[in-house]
Amino acid sequence: MRRPPTTQEFVLDELRKSIVSGELAPGQPIRQDTIAQRLGVSRVPLREALKTLEAEGQVIYQPHRGYSVAELSLSDLLEVYRMRELLESEAARVANERFTDADLTRITDAQLDVEKAADSGDLVAMIAANRRFHFALLEPSGMPRLLRVVRTLWDATDAYRAVYYNSDANRERVRHEHDSIVAAAADRRADELVRLLDEHRQHAVQALRGTIVSEVD
Repeated sequence: MRRPPTTQEFVLDELRKSIVSGELAPGQPIRQDTIAQRLGVSRVPLREALKTLEAEGQVIYQPHRGYSVAELSLSDLLEVYRMRELLESEAARVANERFTDADLTRITDAQLDVEKAADSGDLVAMIAANRRFHFALLEPSGMPRLLRVVRTLWDATDAYRAVYYNSDANRERVRHEHDSIVAAAADRRADELVRLLDEHRQHAVQALRGTIVSEVD
């Protein structure tokens, strides 16, 4: 796998993977010395990466206690997914009018990667492939400012995605829903594409409601 171009990006990517995989669990303190030593980096890029994650809401900082992984929050999830609904629906409608054969190939290839990762039970790979799938759908919109906001929203919720994908039933549902989304995109059915993406998000929220509340309780 290609190493990101800067040390800070490398550290940020590794921290994201640790949160998604559960190696760094919600509420767990982040031992900076230990992580810096494991990654072979100084504290400087690690602190910068933690500031990025703090801005996204993935970690929290408390004076005299340092950083810890943020607890899962239902209200946070609902707000992020509502924002995604508004922004992604607009991007999907515009993208639908611009899809090329190359775009559809990217979408299909990403979906195949999702299926392979689901079959092997590799949650980290599945989350990465799922992200490629969704942004392959949205990027043809040619709306870079909007997509920068959407990427930030995605970055803030990877931990929730990991909980959702931990269920065999949810992984299977994702695969079937993606198949329908690919078909709508290939047929350039904008209204159907937006509807399916809305349902896709809603199913994830519905499944996570009970899980997040139970974990907090």
